[in-house]
Amino acid sequence: MDPTSAVAQAEITRRHKAAATTVLGLIVATVLLSIVAFLGKPYFREQPADPPLHMAVQILILALGLGSIIWRRTKFAAARLQDIAGLYGVSGLIRTLEKTTLQLAILAAGIAVVGFVATLMTGSEVYTYRAGAVAILVLIFYYPKKSTWLGTVYRYTDERLEPQPPPPPSDLPA
Repeated sequence: MDPTSAVAQAEITRRHKAAATTVLGLIVATVLLSIVAFLGKPYFREQPADPPLHMAVQILILALGLGSIIWRRTKFAAARLQDIAGLYGVSGLIRTLEKTTLQLAILAAGIAVVGFVATLMTGSEVYTYRAGAVAILVLIFYYPKKSTWLGTVYRYTDERLEPQPPPPPSDLPA
């Protein structure tokens, strides 16, 4: 399928809109978790400090945040996208862009949920605020930009980029 065809453009638009809407929804959900933690503070029973739990939550948030970076770099590697475009064409490439964006958004939502659960366990809303900040940063950083998706599709599905045979050797002395 030609990446400039109406069908391909409609699929890009449809999948991009779905991914962008999901990411925006998760940003709103993350903010709402922070609001719930703020409003619920009088109802939480403050637990004594638990350093192992504190460290575990911080390490888990860090691991999920760094894991999202690694996941994105792995899934959006140039060689991988080129192979997907070669095997599955434009629709496969668009599907990969959408699927990876949603996976990253789910990782960010997991970060927010970890913080909220830690707040419920300890009674300290600070966990939700910190995790929410990290989750929002991840969601904003990986927000799908349509221009980037179009550039990726054009880059990896351009027929002119197919390997050309080398020109015949010339008899002329250099």
